[in-house]
Amino acid sequence: MPDLALPEAPKLVPLAVPFPRRRQTLAVAFWMWLLPLFLLAFGAMLYFSYITRSIALVYVIYQLQDNGQQTGARRQQWLRRLPFWVWFADFFPVTLRKESDLNPSHKFIFGYHPHGVISMGAFTSFATEARNVSQLLPGLNIRLLTLDVNFKVPLWRDLLLFLNVASADRKSIDHVLKGKPGDGVMLVLGGAAESMETFPGTNKLILKSRLGFIKIALQHGATLVPTFGFGENDIWDQVANPKGSPVRKFQEAVKRVATFSPLLFHGRSLLTYNYGIMPYRRPITVVTGVPIVCPKMDSITEADLLQYQKLYIEGVQSLYDKYKDELLPNRKEDLIIL
Repeated sequence: MPDLALPEAPKLVPLAVPFPRRRQTLAVAFWMWLLPLFLLAFGAMLYFSYITRSIALVYVIYQLQDNGQQTGARRQQWLRRLPFWVWFADFFPVTLRKESDLNPSHKFIFGYHPHGVISMGAFTSFATEARNVSQLLPGLNIRLLTLDVNFKVPLWRDLLLFLNVASADRKSIDHVLKGKPGDGVMLVLGGAAESMETFPGTNKLILKSRLGFIKIALQHGATLVPTFGFGENDIWDQVANPKGSPVRKFQEAVKRVATFSPLLFHGRSLLTYNYGIMPYRRPITVVTGVPIVCPKMDSITEADLLQYQKLYIEGVQSLYDKYKDELLPNRKEDLIIL
């Protein structure tokens, strides 16, 4: 009879944990439960009384006609600067660095790698002021972009807009890049396909087939900034999903219909270090790379796209190679770009 591996015993969180660490863990737990709490609150409004149902109806009408996610979001710096986000960032902790100063007279497209499960490094660094992105990159207004479906969720959509998060569709990107000098977007370029490759100790990027963002940069004359989240893939485990497996087939089937992939990820919880859906307390260091200035072109050829894509991929590789030994000393393999 083959040996059966026994499940790992829960590693319980001790009672004597310093208050700052407790606060950090609670901040992350609260954020992870915030979306379902918003749905619960909206459902309660529909249930309680005629007055709350009327308020909910007015909100739905407002949501249906509002297009804030396509017009550059609604950045509220007071919200982005709340101490809550510092506690959130300190949990991992998340650190933000830059390789080069960025000229605020330019427009920008930041590409974030790797996707990870939900791009915690990108969110913490660019949708909040936990790491003072406005001081590190003065004169820039960077919108973190996400799937448009996130803006269909009541109340959650408004929080995202106030945090300067906008839709990743073409109309939204064009609107931002037609704006003021210093305006920019951050795209998590690998998308759902890359999220399925998220495993600790590895960094596998889906990038060679991505030409759309290069074309947009050339159309607007926007500067490309490769950005890498060292440790992004380490903060959750994921159920093995090799190509051809039932798990991968299910994920790819959902992706074809819904544009996202359901990931079977797991980490820790409030009470245990090794069971739950919260991320592990592992560091993420986000580094913005050397900018790639793109000329504005009215007529763009395939050769132009491939030329600037090559420069961008070289920028990502160079950024990874410079910091991999410092920031990923326990990696299982080096960067793979597909």
